[in-house]
Amino acid sequence: MAKSLKRTHRATDPGALSLYTGVAALNPEVLHEQAEEAVRALLDEGQSANTARAYAGALRYWAAWFQLRYRAALTLPVPVPVVMQFIVDHVLRRHGEVRKRTTQGADSAGLVHDLPAAIDAALVQAGFKGHLGAPKLATVTHRLSVLSKAHALREQPNPFRDIAVQELLRRVRRAHAQRGALSAPKPALTRDPLQAMLATCIDGLIGTRDRALLLFAWASGGRRRSEVTRAVMEQLIAVDAQTYLYRLTHSKSDQSGANSNIDKPVAGIAAEALTAWLVASGVKDGAIFRRIRGAVAAEPLEPQAVRAIVKRRANLAGLSADFSAHSLRSGFMTEAGRQNIPLAEAMALTGHRSVQTALRYFQTGAVQHTRAATLLEAAPDEKP
Repeated sequence: MAKSLKRTHRATDPGALSLYTGVAALNPEVLHEQAEEAVRALLDEGQSANTARAYAGALRYWAAWFQLRYRAALTLPVPVPVVMQFIVDHVLRRHGEVRKRTTQGADSAGLVHDLPAAIDAALVQAGFKGHLGAPKLATVTHRLSVLSKAHALREQPNPFRDIAVQELLRRVRRAHAQRGALSAPKPALTRDPLQAMLATCIDGLIGTRDRALLLFAWASGGRRRSEVTRAVMEQLIAVDAQTYLYRLTHSKSDQSGANSNIDKPVAGIAAEALTAWLVASGVKDGAIFRRIRGAVAAEPLEPQAVRAIVKRRANLAGLSADFSAHSLRSGFMTEAGRQNIPLAEAMALTGHRSVQTALRYFQTGAVQHTRAATLLEAAPDEKP
């Protein structure tokens, strides 16, 4: 009996395996239709809702612009001249009177772009643009990157790898930097303005939730809004009355979760606020932060709700700065710099993978405390 079992599990000639399945052979050169659907499902499942919406919006804009500009439907691959035209249609530049044309758009500083006014108005009227005029450079580069990715996913010749396109974009960024026209980051929500916002959280159940949410996001290392709204009770561990640990299973910069499966502390007043919310809301499983319609609803908050909460509390606190959801993250890192927290410790909580990105905020907070800024002052042992 033992010998017959061993024979059953012995390796079989691969060429003979198909005799036992009764399943038709697939063509190795072509992905089966059912497999294509499975691949799309896996790609969709592994992509955040925010990213999917942003990508879909960028592709819709490309299709609308192409239809109006070329009177044709957008197809891939897109020729290099089309990409170059898209850039000059949407990016502001300085001009000479000889090159000025009546069809160009122009801003108050005398900068122009090549998108005809009629097409610009049509895009706004149809809802593909929010306002007339050239968009921010960050918006343009995002739309370019989305179409570039579309070419890559479909294994089409990619016009964005063309040396002329790359050189044009490099010089566009340099020109914007020289004009001081690069997008300014949202202000950092450091300790003092955060405390002012927390002081407004006295409006019942909503206030209890907002206070817990703001402190959870800030104190655990500046969580992104999607990380806050995805937070679930199953990943929350109560250590003691003053400490929780939240296990962040994946993040924007680590979609696979390879380096994000690390516990983030929620301690002190942040832990107290979280406990108060859990007791008041009765939340015991599922999403931690939820919508409130008189009572606590079952569905979690949407990521854009975090931005709305930050802005509402800032307005109630009388703060003039234009804070956003990202201000929680940049504020944590900036405050860490102010308080001379070692950069490595701060990055362990934020999960920054790029030291350069983390330093931009960290140094902003630390710069006023650096000894290098006071080299002209008398040394401690130097007599005046």
